[in-house]
Amino acid sequence: MGKLRYGFALLAAKLSVAALKVTKHNATNFPGIVALKICPDFLKHISKPDTIIGITGTNGKTTISNLMKDILEEFGIKVLNNGMGSNINSGIASCLISGVTLFGRKKYNTAVLEIDERSARVLFPYVEPDYMIVTNLSRDSIMRNAHPLYIRDFLTYYMPKKTKLILNADDIIASEVSPENEKYYFGIEKMPNDKTTCDNLINDMQICPNCSTRLKYEYIRYSNIGRAYCPDCGFHSHDYDFSASDIDFDRMTMRCRGNGEEGEFRILNESIFNIYNQVSAIALLQVMGYKMPEIRDVMEKVNITKSRYGLEQIGDKQVLNMLCKEKNAYATSRVFEYIETLPGDKEILLYNNCIGDTHHWSENTCWLYDCDFEFLNDDKIKQIVVYGDRGKDYVLRLLIAGVPEDRITFVKKPEEGVDKLKMVPGDHIYVLYGTDSYALGMKTTQQVIDRVRSYNKENGIPNTEIINEGA
Repeated sequence: MGKLRYGFALLAAKLSVAALKVTKHNATNFPGIVALKICPDFLKHISKPDTIIGITGTNGKTTISNLMKDILEEFGIKVLNNGMGSNINSGIASCLISGVTLFGRKKYNTAVLEIDERSARVLFPYVEPDYMIVTNLSRDSIMRNAHPLYIRDFLTYYMPKKTKLILNADDIIASEVSPENEKYYFGIEKMPNDKTTCDNLINDMQICPNCSTRLKYEYIRYSNIGRAYCPDCGFHSHDYDFSASDIDFDRMTMRCRGNGEEGEFRILNESIFNIYNQVSAIALLQVMGYKMPEIRDVMEKVNITKSRYGLEQIGDKQVLNMLCKEKNAYATSRVFEYIETLPGDKEILLYNNCIGDTHHWSENTCWLYDCDFEFLNDDKIKQIVVYGDRGKDYVLRLLIAGVPEDRITFVKKPEEGVDKLKMVPGDHIYVLYGTDSYALGMKTTQQVIDRVRSYNKENGIPNTEIINEGA
């Protein structure tokens, strides 16, 4: 009966894909919803690729999964990937449906799957990754993921024992996932600007997990990311199996080590969180058996997906679009900190609104007070534009952070924010959007580009353009 039900579910899901194409809808997890509704254990029966690579963690999942897909395709491997779908069980079911024929024969030998941490319970009994990167585990939406230690234990409980784990040694929480599995650790060695104490609002790992003494850090980058140790019992962060060092932001290079090899790599993006993403991919590839020189050569041909980061130089101005997760104070703080460290005058369209929540419930705004808005209290930032149902909450939080009121602009419609841009000479204009507001972010980015082109033309500024499709 199970196989018969699975057959009906697969047929219905395939028909739903065809119907979506005809009606020009883009419900990327809908076929999976249909299949799981008809056959609750659908994931058990569907044919799967021989090699499955999982990417999970609070932040960086999409960036790394897309990066790994591009790299493996450069190696000539046909890759099944849920980059255009959701990372929960219905989205992964939709992905696997696209990877088989109508008769259930698999079309791919390798899959790279972005996996939501909370989906482990319903996914891992049927889909067992051969390799799994855990990017980091940090404070996420309070309505969904509670505390990162809970997510660590959740992953540990459901993680298949066959899965080889690639863990962030600089994140004590993530590095302690599934102690019984085969594990490899990556990290970034000490950098000149590292600190020894945390000055962020979020620091989720302050006491030793063995004896509860307050932890100290050899070096720390943000929150609890760094090399920790206990002065009493000797607990310390895991040693690196794979690491990056000699980070050179002028040359945009770094030196990577692992498996007795080392080599110089091009940095894909100058933000520390994206360097961690890149190092994790290099570590995974080495665990899979690839050699450092061939990884380096392929890294020269890939970039971070433009949905996460894009830059376009137009005359004397830059337009940058960046994912800035709503309801995620940790991820948003990293973006604010990154912007604060860059030179030049800046304007920010802060459009990472929880658009989806507007239709279903009242957004919980406590995350705004875990987020380091203080990074935006910077004389180089000439204007911050906010909008939406919670726009006034953003205004209040910016004022609490010390941002002068005359640098904050509230608009009721997003396009009004584009019109409010001051077009400072040499301006860096940032369009920040969340997962809910991704489509809005892309639309607004194009509107900003059009506005800059028009402004430059009216003022005799050459519209020489350099487009960067990612890093």
